[in-house]
Amino acid sequence: MKRILLACSSGMSTSLLVTKMKAHADSIGDEAEIWAVGQDQAKKEMANADVVLIGPQMSFLKGDLQKEATKYGIEVEVIDMQAYGLADGQKAYEQALTLMGES
Repeated sequence: MKRILLACSSGMSTSLLVTKMKAHADSIGDEAEIWAVGQDQAKKEMANADVVLIGPQMSFLKGDLQKEATKYGIEVEVIDMQAYGLADGQKAYEQALTLMGES
C-alpha cells in the first residue's frame, strides 16, 4: 500500500488532484491511500505517509517540511507545476512513485 500525502494552503485545491491520482492508481492496479490536508496539518500527517507532495503555493515551506520528514525517512517535493495546474493525476502519481524510488 502506497501512502501519499498532498498538502496545500487549505487542503482544498488538491482535492481534485487526489481524486485523479486515486483513479490512476486504480487503473494500473496499485493500492494507494492518497489524501490531502492543509499546511497546518502537514507535519502531523506525514508520520502516516510514504511521501509528501506540496502545492506550488507552499514551495516556500519545502525546507521546513523536509526537515520534519527526515524523521520519518520520507521525501517532500513540490507538485509538478503542470500536473498541478492541469490536475494531471497520472503525472502527480508518477512523481510520487519516483520520490519513493518505485519508478
